[in-house]
Amino acid sequence: MTDLYNVDKDFIRDGKTTDVYLNRTEEILRDKGVNPFVVAEITASERGVFSGLEEAVCLLEGLPIDVYAMEEGTFFMEGEPVMRIEGNYLDFCRYETSLLGVLCHSTAISTKAARIKKAAKNRKVLSFGTRRQHPSIAGLIERSAYLGGMDGISNTAGEEMFGIEASGTMPHSLVICFRDQEKAWSAYNDVLNKDIPRIMLCDTYSDEKDEVIRAIEELGDDLDAIRLDTPSSRRGDFREIIMEIRWELDLRNREDVEIFISGGIDEEDILELRDIVDGFGVGTSVSGVFPIDFGMDIVMVDGEYSAKKGKYSGKKQVYRWEDFDDAIMIEKEIPPENAEPLLEKIIENGEIKTEFSLEKARKKVLSKLNKMPLGML
Repeated sequence: MTDLYNVDKDFIRDGKTTDVYLNRTEEILRDKGVNPFVVAEITASERGVFSGLEEAVCLLEGLPIDVYAMEEGTFFMEGEPVMRIEGNYLDFCRYETSLLGVLCHSTAISTKAARIKKAAKNRKVLSFGTRRQHPSIAGLIERSAYLGGMDGISNTAGEEMFGIEASGTMPHSLVICFRDQEKAWSAYNDVLNKDIPRIMLCDTYSDEKDEVIRAIEELGDDLDAIRLDTPSSRRGDFREIIMEIRWELDLRNREDVEIFISGGIDEEDILELRDIVDGFGVGTSVSGVFPIDFGMDIVMVDGEYSAKKGKYSGKKQVYRWEDFDDAIMIEKEIPPENAEPLLEKIIENGEIKTEFSLEKARKKVLSKLNKMPLGML
């Protein structure tokens, strides 16, 4: 039967999206009557922006376990536990695969988005990358990108699910359907609500500078901005092209018209062009970023230190000073002075003990981003 390959939410919540070796582990432990009380920690060997916690809590809610975690939007360092689970192992064993998948994917997108926003400084950056991933995770992508600091999103799923206003310009297909740039620009201006910015795509058939000048002539004062989505193979000296366009706009007293660019944009492009561009549409480099490699490891069994080689035993807490000078300590040790503990209880015996706010998490990221040296993430 032909259908979309979506895994049902209840299928995930029931712990069925798991690696088979965990099912076999359950079978063996149950048969032998072994079900120890464990402390398991989730850590990564790299730094990033913690994201995906709300979904993780949805996955773990109702299980007879306690969960501690950093807040969403928290910058974490390599080797720091971002989450800790305490409970009998068989009560959460089968959820490891899904839990890591949620955190690895969301955190990777939020971390890359933060890097992009850091590079852009005060320039706008919009998430344009959902078309590079399966549509079933469009909401996850847009939420994670926005949390990480992106100024806007393009997919209506993000607007529907999280109330983030979707924005965009026009595709080349609109121009091609009219087979005429001026007709397409004029139709866009005539039909759409006046609250929508008039940002015209100016690189479909002819030279970018030529199309920009024609867009000015066609729309006059209605023109708010232009977008260039020229493939990298046809750009030539892209910076020079943009500078020529800015010159022609200013020459015609259109300093108010902004310039946006998209198409294969990454941090290096933003650093090179942010002084002459007003905004960037960033796609694949955010939505297709390589996952953050979180791992879950048991560090205590029935009160005994039990981490595998390469990992540190014991229940830990992460303490932070304002300057990101962190300390990882055994939780029972005396906390250092003037330091904030980052792991907070979020689930107690299956009951959620915290509230989630996307805007709060995003503000947390943005409040710290400018204080971080470029390259710290």
